Amino acid sequence: MRNALIMGAAGRDFHNFNTFFRTNKDIRVIAFTATQIPNIGGRKYPKELAGELYPEGIDIYPESELFDLIKKFNIQDVYFSYSDVSYNYIMHKAADVNKCGANFILLGPNETMVKSSKPVVSVCAVRTGCGKSQTTRKAGNILQKMGYKVAVIRHPMPYGDLVKQKVQKFETLGDLQKYDCTIEEMEEYEPHIEKGIVVFAGVDYEAILREAEKIADIILWDGGNNDFPFYKPDLEIVIVDPHRPGHERSYYPGEVNFKRADVIVINKIDTADWENILKIRKNIQNYNPEAVVVEAASPVFVENGEKIRGKKVLVIEDGPTLTHGEMKYGAGVTAAFKYGAKELVDPRPYAVRSIADTFMKYPEIGALLPAMGYGHDQIKDLEETIHQVEADLVIIATPIDLGRIIQFKKPTVRVTYELCEIGSPDLKEILHNKFKK
Repeated sequence: MRNALIMGAAGRDFHNFNTFFRTNKDIRVIAFTATQIPNIGGRKYPKELAGELYPEGIDIYPESELFDLIKKFNIQDVYFSYSDVSYNYIMHKAADVNKCGANFILLGPNETMVKSSKPVVSVCAVRTGCGKSQTTRKAGNILQKMGYKVAVIRHPMPYGDLVKQKVQKFETLGDLQKYDCTIEEMEEYEPHIEKGIVVFAGVDYEAILREAEKIADIILWDGGNNDFPFYKPDLEIVIVDPHRPGHERSYYPGEVNFKRADVIVINKIDTADWENILKIRKNIQNYNPEAVVVEAASPVFVENGEKIRGKKVLVIEDGPTLTHGEMKYGAGVTAAFKYGAKELVDPRPYAVRSIADTFMKYPEIGALLPAMGYGHDQIKDLEETIHQVEADLVIIATPIDLGRIIQFKKPTVRVTYELCEIGSPDLKEILHNKFKK
């Protein structure tokens, strides 16, 4: 029996364990390590989910303890199991593991994808913040109008009680409170629920799939980060971002998605430089010439946008897009410039506790506020930071209305954005050709 350790971030790592390790008697998983997400170290993958080979469950340690764990437990194999990292980053991790004498291993799609009894459409991306969520919403609406019952299954974000989160079903906005969702979870689930689509998520993704199959004609996989799907897709849609040309070839596992894609959506072409769009087109031609290419824009829509003009504004953007997605700005900044804001107020001098820690960890964020909310304490820190910023107006550019969970003392405007395909082919044509009744 080989001793193994799984490097993760409370998502892909648990899925890899469930599909590859849980019943494997030849490999003993000694521990998980955790990174990217705050406050997930020091927990345990519970015995209720770990299976009969692990009656005590499995300990989760901070990734900073990786070297000591390899030596202490005589680890032979380390399985890297999280996403949206550069090749430079991942190979440094491989070198660190090899330095300790252990193997560094990546599991592929065939070992980890679960087969569904229903057709599966996957929507993934080459980086966080490409526009995957709005593409998923568009695909879901098209399939609904075709007469299909659609169930969305979202990439995992299990930051709470893992046993209670084994299988989650979101039919109403009230279910967001029932499952005590974080801001990051609400941003992904709420837009689907508002359009009448049931969302599933959790920890055990085979059990989740079997529940979704009971109510759905088609499964819509809503991928997270730049991970590849947990389910075997019948159609793979992948979004690329011309604001970050070349990332489709330099981040893991985004390049996997890029090379596997049946459909590649070049998003944000309305705000990207033409030479960057050409660079992505050339990479498509060189590395996935069989893919169907869709061009799209992500125009911003601002309710009462005239309030922005001449104001000192605090811009709140989607958190993960700014942090490990490495985007310098999002829809909020676009709206601020479009409507003539006088100044973007830098929130960093006002940041408290976990929000200040986020800025220290990701100094490249700059004069924007990421909507971090991985738990109640962090949401309180976000609210206190917002209150302290000396601005005339707050621009909210998150997928959900933060006003439902945070009390704003300053005037606000909300920015929304949707996928708008340009020309032909578009998603409607592609989905009709593939799934017409």
